[in-house]
Amino acid sequence: MHNKKLKEASCFGKLAVGNVWVYGGEEAKNSKGVVKICHFLGLQVDSHEGHIILYKSWPLDYKIVPSQKSRIRSSVSEVQEEQNQKPGVVKRAYPFDEIEPKWQRYWEENRIFRTPDDVDTSKPKYYVLDMFPYPSGAGLHGYNVLHPMGWDAFGLPAEQYAIETGTHPKLTTLRNINRFRSQLKSLGFSYDWDREISTIEPDYYKWTQWIFLQLLKRGLAYQAEVPVNWCPALGTVLANEEVVDGVSERGGHPVIRKPMRQWMLKITAYADRLLEDLDELDWPESIKEMQRNWIGRSEGAEVEFSVLDSDGRETNMKITVYTTRPDTIFGATYLVVAPEYTLLSSIVSAEQRECVEEYQDIASRKSDLERAELQKEKTGVFSGCYAKNPTSGEPIPIWVADYVLGSYGTGAIMAVPAHDARDHEFASKFNIPIKWVVTPNNGSCIESENAYSGEGIIINSSNMEVGLDINGLSSKEAAYKVIEWAEKTGKGKKKVNYKLRDWLFARQRYWGEPIPVIFLEDRGESIPVLETELPLTLPELDDFTPSGTGEPPLSKAVSWVKTIDPSSGKPAMRETNTMPQWAGSCWYYLRFMDPKNSNALVDKAKEKYWSPVDVYVGGAEHAVLHLLYSRFWHKVLYDIGVVSTKEPFKCVINQGIILGEVQFMAYKDTDGNYVSADSADELGEYLQEIIPEERVVKSGEFYVLKDNPNIRLIARAHKMSKSRGNVVNPDDVVSEYGADSLRLYEMFMGPFRDSKTWNTSGIEGVHRFLGRTWRLIVGSPLHHGAFRDGTLVTDEEPTTEQLRALHKCIAKVTEEIEGTRFNTGISAMMEFVNAAYKWDKHPKAIIEAFVLLLSPYAPHIAEELWSRLGHPDSIAYEAFPKADPMYLKESTIVLPVQINGKTRGTIEVEKGCSEEDAFTLASKDEKLSKYLDGKSIKKRIFVPGKILNVILDRQTAKAGSVQ
Repeated sequence: MHNKKLKEASCFGKLAVGNVWVYGGEEAKNSKGVVKICHFLGLQVDSHEGHIILYKSWPLDYKIVPSQKSRIRSSVSEVQEEQNQKPGVVKRAYPFDEIEPKWQRYWEENRIFRTPDDVDTSKPKYYVLDMFPYPSGAGLHGYNVLHPMGWDAFGLPAEQYAIETGTHPKLTTLRNINRFRSQLKSLGFSYDWDREISTIEPDYYKWTQWIFLQLLKRGLAYQAEVPVNWCPALGTVLANEEVVDGVSERGGHPVIRKPMRQWMLKITAYADRLLEDLDELDWPESIKEMQRNWIGRSEGAEVEFSVLDSDGRETNMKITVYTTRPDTIFGATYLVVAPEYTLLSSIVSAEQRECVEEYQDIASRKSDLERAELQKEKTGVFSGCYAKNPTSGEPIPIWVADYVLGSYGTGAIMAVPAHDARDHEFASKFNIPIKWVVTPNNGSCIESENAYSGEGIIINSSNMEVGLDINGLSSKEAAYKVIEWAEKTGKGKKKVNYKLRDWLFARQRYWGEPIPVIFLEDRGESIPVLETELPLTLPELDDFTPSGTGEPPLSKAVSWVKTIDPSSGKPAMRETNTMPQWAGSCWYYLRFMDPKNSNALVDKAKEKYWSPVDVYVGGAEHAVLHLLYSRFWHKVLYDIGVVSTKEPFKCVINQGIILGEVQFMAYKDTDGNYVSADSADELGEYLQEIIPEERVVKSGEFYVLKDNPNIRLIARAHKMSKSRGNVVNPDDVVSEYGADSLRLYEMFMGPFRDSKTWNTSGIEGVHRFLGRTWRLIVGSPLHHGAFRDGTLVTDEEPTTEQLRALHKCIAKVTEEIEGTRFNTGISAMMEFVNAAYKWDKHPKAIIEAFVLLLSPYAPHIAEELWSRLGHPDSIAYEAFPKADPMYLKESTIVLPVQINGKTRGTIEVEKGCSEEDAFTLASKDEKLSKYLDGKSIKKRIFVPGKILNVILDRQTAKAGSVQ
C-alpha cells in the first residue's frame, strides 16, 4: 500500500482501499494491542508504520471502533451493509467454494475411499458402519477400512406419498436417494460409493427373500391368527412401536386391535441366546438394558384355575395363569383376563356380555404401551363369572381389564392385591378383598394402604384338604414347594416366560419385499417359492390405495397373484402381504462385504475377514427394533453356516440428536398480559407467544424479557422437524460457510453421544478457526483479495517448543477421537493454532503433522493444504501422526522469586535450570526487575526447582526501596 494512502487514512481516520480497511489517527494509538486482540478473534490484521490494516477478505463480524482503547465490538449488520456497497469484496475466510468442489471431484474420479474387492487379508481390518438412512474415522491408516453407504428404501412414507400424488413409489424413492447421495457427497463423507446398495433393488431383496425361506424351512416363520394393530386410514397393520397413544406414529390416525392372519417370525426361540450374548458386546449399557427388559425373561409357574358354573361347581373350562410369585397364590382374590382373551366369550355371563363387549371395543383402540402404563387409572369390568383358587378352594371373581395384555404370558393373571401395586389399586377401586400372605423378614408391620411387593415369610397360606401348607417358609422356599405341589397334583408346572413376542412380519402394503410363498387354490396349503425362482419381483401397479378390508394392495395385481405350483401343476395364489420395512435392514451390513455377488448372500471368505462390524454408529431409538431384529437374523445365519460370528456388531455408538435452535416462549393471560413462567402453572388458562431473540436477555439461570425482567420465559430446543419449522437445510449452511465448517461445527457442539442444540451463530467460530488455519499456512490474501499459491512454511528444523506444542496436540486429538469426544479434540487444535501464530517461522514438519490431524474433521481444506505442501497423493492414504512421549513431559516449572525473603513474583524456568539462568530471567521480568534494577545484591539463595531468594544490600535497598 502506498504511503500517500496511509497518510490519507491517518487524516480521515478510516479509508477503504481495495479489499482492505486502513485505520489511522487516534484509532492507531494502541495498534499492537488491537492487532493482538484481532488475532485472538481470528481477524486478519496487520500494523504498518503505526497504522492498523484490517483485511476485508474476511466475512467480518467485527470492526474497530474509534476510542483511546481501540475497542472491538460485534457489528454484523454494519459490516454487511458496507460490504454490499462495495462490489467485488471477498466475503469468505478462505476459498472453500473453490476447494470443496475440486476435492470432491478428485475423490470421486480417483475412487479414493474405495475398498478393493481383493484386499490383503494379512492386514488388520476395520469395518465402520453408519446405520442405514431412510432417504427422505480417523487413525485407521494401515488398516483395510470398509466404510460403505446404502439405502433402506422400502417403507410406508413413500407409499403414502404415492397414494396422495399418484406417483409410483419407486420414482419418488429414487429421486430422494439421488438427492440424499448428492448431499452426503457435498459434505465430504468418506464412503465407498462403489459398494452402494438399496433394499428396493431385486438383486438385493432376492437375498432378503432367500433368508425368509431359510426361516420357513426351520419353522421360524409361520402363520397365525393374531390380534394386530390395524389402522383403517393407512390400510395396514402396524407394529406396537409404530403406535403412539392409540394412533399411528405416522399421520396420527386411529388404530384398533383386530385379529388377522399374519406371518410371524419366531424370535422367541432365540430369546435366551439374545439375552446371554449381550454380556459380550461393547455396547452402551443403556442399550443392553433396554434389550434385556424387552426380552423380559422371568421364572415362575403356570397354574390352572377351574371356572365355576352358576351353581358354584367346577367345570371342565380352565384358566391358566402365569405368575412369577407362586408363593403368594393363597392371596389371589380374583383373576384378570385381557379383553382379547380367547376364552372370554365362553366365560362371560349373559347379564355382563354387553358391558364386556363394550369394554373390549374401547380397549381395542389402545396400544399395548398405553395399556401397560403404570401411572394410568385402572379400568375393568366384571365378567359375571367365578373361578376356584386351587390352593385355598375359595371362589374368586373373574374380571376383564386392559392392564393385562393378551400377548404376554397366557393373557390371564391371578391378582394378589396385597402384594402387587397394580392389583392393589384395582382391588381398592372395585372393592375386591385383599388378603395378606407375606410379611417382611424384619418383622415390620404391613401398611394396609399399600401393597408389599417384597419377599418375606409366608402367612395365611395353608389348606390341608389339598395337601399344601407353606406357612412360615421364606418366599423362595414357598415358591419351590407350590410348584412341586402343582406338578404333583396336575394343577400346574414350572415355567420360564418372556415379555418378548414373536415378530409380526406381514404388512398390508404394496411398497415392500414380496413374500416368496404361494397357496394352492384347492386346499390353501402354503408352498415356498423355489430358490431358483428368486427374486420374486413386485408387479407394476397404478393403484396403491388400501382396500379398506385388510386385503393388501397387491391383491389388485390379479395376473401376478394367479400362478401355478411348479411341482404339482395346480392353480395357486401368491401371498399378497409384503415384508415390513425392517426386513431389508436386518442384514445389509453383510451385503456391503460383497455387494455384487449373484450366487450367494455373501462370500464366505469375505464374510470371515470383515465380520463383525467393528463400529456401528446410530440412534438409541433402534435399541429394541433394528438392533434386536438384526441380532436374531444373524444368529439364524450363524446356525446355518452363512456367517462366522455369533453377533453382527462388536461395538455400537449412539450419536446424540441435534435439536433446533432455542425458542423463547412467553405466557399471556386471557387479557393479553404477560405472565412469568414460574407462576403460569397457577393460571386456569394462558396463551403462548414466541419471543424473538433480540427481545430476550439472560438473568442468572433464566431468560427474561429485556423490557420487563420480571417476566421469566421458557427456553426450549425441539428435535428438528418440518412441522415445527426448525429444520436447518445443510445446503444453505454449506453455501454460506462450506462443508468443512458444517462438519467441524457439528463435532464442536458437544460430546458425540449427547444431544446438542443448533445455533447458527456458533458455526461462525469454527469458520474463523479454519480461516486462521488457512492464513497461518498459506498467508494473508494479496491486494486483490486472492490467495497466493503454495504456502509460507519453511524447511528448517522445528524448535523444542514447536515440537512440544505439536505432540501435545497429537496426543490430545488422538485420545479424544478414541473416546468420540471430537469437540475437545477440536479445542486442542485451536490451541495449537493460537500458539503457532506466535512463532516467527513455521517448519514444514510441524505443519504437515497438524494438517494430518485436521484431515478427518475438515477433509477438503486438509487435502488442499496437503497438496500445497508438495504431496501428489491424497492425504487419505497417509498414516495418522503419533505422539512422541519425549515431548509430552512437562519441561518447565514455575519458580517463586523472593526479594529479601518476601515473594514478589514467579518466573517460568526449565527443569534443571541453573541459579545464574534463573537470576537472569528474574532480572528481565517486568514485575521483578523494578526490585532489582540499580540495587546492590548481597547474596542469592537458590534451591533448584523450589525457590530463588535475592538478598539486597540493606543500604541500597533503603535508598531506592520500592513498596
